[in-house]
Amino acid sequence: MHIPSSMLQGGICPVTALVSVGGVLTAGYLGVKAKLKPTATRFGAVTGLIFAGQMMNFPIMDGTSGHLLGGVLAASLLGVPFGVLAIALVVAIQSLVFADGGVAVLGANIFNMAIVGAGVGGVLREMLRKSKLGQYGSTAAAAWLSVVLASLVVSAELAIAGEISFWRVLPAMVGTHALIGIGEAIITVGCLVCLSERSESKAAMGRYGTALLTAVVVALLLSPLASGWPDGLEWVAARHDFLHEGAPAFVGVLPDYVFPGLGEGVVATGLAGLTGVAICFFAAWLLGRALQSRNVKVGVERE
Repeated sequence: MHIPSSMLQGGICPVTALVSVGGVLTAGYLGVKAKLKPTATRFGAVTGLIFAGQMMNFPIMDGTSGHLLGGVLAASLLGVPFGVLAIALVVAIQSLVFADGGVAVLGANIFNMAIVGAGVGGVLREMLRKSKLGQYGSTAAAAWLSVVLASLVVSAELAIAGEISFWRVLPAMVGTHALIGIGEAIITVGCLVCLSERSESKAAMGRYGTALLTAVVVALLLSPLASGWPDGLEWVAARHDFLHEGAPAFVGVLPDYVFPGLGEGVVATGLAGLTGVAICFFAAWLLGRALQSRNVKVGVERE
């Protein structure tokens, strides 16, 4: 659901940028004030895992693919404020390093995936947990809803920018992402089960050491096997003739998730993915250390 700069132009870009800056600053403030917050290592490991998960496109239908957004997963493992910060970091690194999502529309992409996906999705999960759905049922429902809501917001942004009529793009975007949301729900619940306290043996390296190791394996070995079909947004854009090709104004050092000098094969993709996991981990670790203070307890489970 990464919007390229060629697809979204005009006043919507600075507006979403301002809203996203406000949302991220608010998440940072709430993170600082939180009595319970993740350790820097946990924050980094989950952020790296989200990055790796987003590299794994899975086929949906008719030549369409989807990938994990990870908003509800991040909010579930880190709490909502840190979940928003984790997704915002991932989206920013994807844009600046890998040219995945344009720099001019970075605000829109952070708003759609971090503010809506992790923020609204995480709050919905907390609300649904008070119902009879249970922990995993509420998590699955919130994960699915977060993807559908994000697709609705993207539809509105495209309409405001004048790319396509809202009522024309909405059914295609929501219909496609309703299917992608099923994959989102399954992956989110599966990750929570694997990282739950009950699944960790005494001899294990720790559930968030395991999460980081999983991120490394997925990025290095499995990401080259991801589906090459266009994602939901690209597929809808191609069908409705608003997929514009154009040279980006800013090209990252590892565009298209390919390590330079190695062609476009499995090794190039795997090393680029590994680099991304490392950048996400250390960026989140540094931010997590900066947000910690001595008068709070860190590393407390939220499940």
